Amino acid sequence: MKPFSSMGRIQRVRREIRQREVEVARIEQLGSGFLKITFKGEALTDFTSDSFDDHIKFMFDNHAGESVRRDYTPRQFDCNKGELTIEFALHGDGEACNWARSAKIGQRAVIGGPRGSMIIPMDYDWHLLLGDASALPAIHRRLEELPTTAQAIVIVQLANRDDQRSFDSRAQVTTQWVETPAQLLSAVRQLPLPAGDGFVWFGGDAALAADVRRLVIEEKHVAKEATKISAYWKHGTKDFHEPREH
Repeated sequence: MKPFSSMGRIQRVRREIRQREVEVARIEQLGSGFLKITFKGEALTDFTSDSFDDHIKFMFDNHAGESVRRDYTPRQFDCNKGELTIEFALHGDGEACNWARSAKIGQRAVIGGPRGSMIIPMDYDWHLLLGDASALPAIHRRLEELPTTAQAIVIVQLANRDDQRSFDSRAQVTTQWVETPAQLLSAVRQLPLPAGDGFVWFGGDAALAADVRRLVIEEKHVAKEATKISAYWKHGTKDFHEPREH
């Protein structure tokens, strides 16, 4: 593991990229829009994910024998059991969605990474977590990890109300669900930011990410160093990957 370096209050750690062969251990339906699939394998022995919005490459062969790669959040990792859980969104007809829908116990796949982490401290006075359905796994993981002293404000845009979920958290959490990107922007614009030192995180559609970035930095006057705005996907692009700093 390479040494940490600082970027504001955020710490960055890099790792050598390693591919690991895993197999499906358990499958759990999460409402109508997500499947929670847990993988196991000896290759997970030294797996590490230090940040709630880390991403791994999930790799498999489609029916044509072509290699498919998609980015996913490591939702949970149990180092004692050597089990890694990923949540697959079932929206649309993508190849990864179809793989998840047809997955069977014992089915094999390969994961790569994470190649590094951007570790956002938990001791901010407040945390504003924003996103669309694709951000739910990262947001849920963050809320599970925050301490009792943390204050979190969550605003999520969902086209499908069935994707709403209850968040497990020791933190003080307020949650708002909206239906459209415009409603998310409006909710953020009308939100009085709490006093103190805070951090804003967003994950979701690339176009909405650009709007959120402008709103948060230019209108809400949050320092750029106190934000992490990530484009997880882009309309019309099957394998979108935004260059990231980790």
